Amino acid sequence: MTGQFTIPETFLVASGGAEDVAPGGLSGAVLAIGNFDGVHRGHRAVIGAAQARARALARPSAVLTFEPHPRSFFRPQEPVFRLSDRRAKLRLFAGLGLDGAIIMRFDAVLSGLSAEDFVDRILVERFGIAGAVIGYDFHFGRQRAGSPAFLREAGERHGFSVDIVPALQDEGRPVSSGAVRAALAAGRVVEAAELLGAPWFVSDPVIHGEKRGRDLGFPTANIRLDPACDLRHGIYAVRVGLDGHRYDGVASFGRRPTFDNGAPLLEVFLFDFAGDLYGRDIDVAFIGWIRDEVRFEGVEALRAQMIDDADNARAVLARSPDVFPRLGAIPADGGR
Repeated sequence: MTGQFTIPETFLVASGGAEDVAPGGLSGAVLAIGNFDGVHRGHRAVIGAAQARARALARPSAVLTFEPHPRSFFRPQEPVFRLSDRRAKLRLFAGLGLDGAIIMRFDAVLSGLSAEDFVDRILVERFGIAGAVIGYDFHFGRQRAGSPAFLREAGERHGFSVDIVPALQDEGRPVSSGAVRAALAAGRVVEAAELLGAPWFVSDPVIHGEKRGRDLGFPTANIRLDPACDLRHGIYAVRVGLDGHRYDGVASFGRRPTFDNGAPLLEVFLFDFAGDLYGRDIDVAFIGWIRDEVRFEGVEALRAQMIDDADNARAVLARSPDVFPRLGAIPADGGR
């Protein structure tokens, strides 16, 4: 372990050209390789295996992942509900105790590399890896020709170790990014947290809203989530991270049908907080589901329901004290 999370010069560079050099601080690392959207428990098993192999070899441990999501590259017309953007992934990686992360731009050059060239040019020549760890279903190279068996044979030829981590299940459910997305789309945030290993969270700057919450006695911090976010519209118990402090709260995600039925917006009311949040990044972790978003006949009926929602959220959060994703520190410009 280096004790400092490293994002080398290879971070978000093009996959070919003059940048093909060993990344500073991570040369000879054991790499966990994958997309890692959400960094769920299955991903963590892969990362944990890489850390164990790195300790055995006295080498750094890191992840090699890709941006944008390959599905977005191949099918740009189909928006992907990303569980974690690149900055969120980096913070989750750092929180797991890795030495660093290498994020390669998934572009036409990288997608066109054969499996053999990916091994030769990227893993061996560029990164000089000591080992690779992948999930049982990870494929790579042009037309996904590189299978786990192919990588294992390549490791034997080139002299790096290869570990293949089997599928992880939770009480018969496959632990996968798709399963997490399905749980969030249904509002089942507790199930999503079980699959992820921590509550799902979003992190974005607070924007100005219509200030209706202030008039109702519930001033909110408003966040515009990615349009592809498929989280179920409704009311949630949340925990907010801000400048190293945690605040409990209640949040609404949806279109505000009582007022304007506009674009989806996340509106967060923090309990026991006073201050200006405009323009500041906050982390919002979803701890529990309260109810569906509904239209009220008037603001008084809405206000009465908001009081009940806040009471219910406090009760949910009291049953899960201190539950929050473990997020590590990364360089200030990492992931931007």
